[in-house]
Amino acid sequence: MQAEIVVLPGDGIGPEVTAAALSVLKTVARRYGHQFTFSEHDIGGIAIDKHGDPLPASTLAACKSADAVLLGAVGGPKWSDPNSKVRPEQGLLALRKGMGLYANLRPVRPHPAALNASPIKPHLLTGVDIMVVRELTGGIYFGEKTRTADSASDLCTYSTAEIERVVRSAFKLARQRRSYVVSVDKANVLETSRLWRDVTARIGRDEFPDVKLEHVLVDAMAMHLLAHPREYDVIVTENMFGDILTDEASMLAGSLGLLPSASLGDGKAGVYEPIHGSAPDIAGKGIANPYATILSAAMLLRHSLGLFDEADCIERSVDGALNSHAFTADLANNGRSISTAAAAQAVIEQMQANCYVAELRD
Repeated sequence: MQAEIVVLPGDGIGPEVTAAALSVLKTVARRYGHQFTFSEHDIGGIAIDKHGDPLPASTLAACKSADAVLLGAVGGPKWSDPNSKVRPEQGLLALRKGMGLYANLRPVRPHPAALNASPIKPHLLTGVDIMVVRELTGGIYFGEKTRTADSASDLCTYSTAEIERVVRSAFKLARQRRSYVVSVDKANVLETSRLWRDVTARIGRDEFPDVKLEHVLVDAMAMHLLAHPREYDVIVTENMFGDILTDEASMLAGSLGLLPSASLGDGKAGVYEPIHGSAPDIAGKGIANPYATILSAAMLLRHSLGLFDEADCIERSVDGALNSHAFTADLANNGRSISTAAAAQAVIEQMQANCYVAELRD
């Protein structure tokens, strides 16, 4: 296969973790006989510094023409003034909007070897396997905003069509898993949530009668997610609720550095990134955890390129690296830790030992 992959390293640890993931993708290409072409472009703070725009037109054009996009992280203290008219996060929001990416998939599957890194009791984490589907292009993040000397407002708005498409994505994923969807809203207070609940109930009843559907209020979900995480399969929710809940869910895995994500639309192209931020306090030290970005690369292979065996190979290899206690500092619990590059190499060694090209398997 030939594929064009745009790489957006971004800010902070973004360049370090994307470099690690690229080394893994290049190993996949060599072992499986693919031709991946990589082109690097600016986004976020570095794009503001170089172009005066967190998402230059050339970056968006390259992403739209690529088969997939691998992204690191954006932001940092240099651009952290919340009153600034131009901020790194605007680049990420504009990229999702510009590519029509409305469904953010965030799998949460704690690895047995890393359970002690989580503040949650290990017996609650065994067997947890959750897929959170977050709506990406609507809600309060994109609504009309006003600001005066003594007041401010952010409009939260959703259309039926916006809800339908992301909810359908969640139900389709559930059919491939355990056929159970939990829709999270605040329907006891918010009109947008009442619409969300009505639309979700209709889609479930009319189009996916074989999938169990439950509605849970977001404040209750925040508690249940930590107290009873094993009960859940697919969770679907609106933009802001999903942003908050998935960061909370990172506590189940023990580290933000273990959780990948995929942002998808109606086509095959998508943006793949770790859910963590730019971590400017450790940028340049070579100690960032690259596993979330490497697992995001696996999602890229699966969802955008249709390379399922190759994606499975990466995921098994990350499992193998963790089983061998190839822990970066965030996972080491004061024990021996390894560098970002060493973690990527541990994954590559697992691939070389355990993943075989098709010709070798036949």
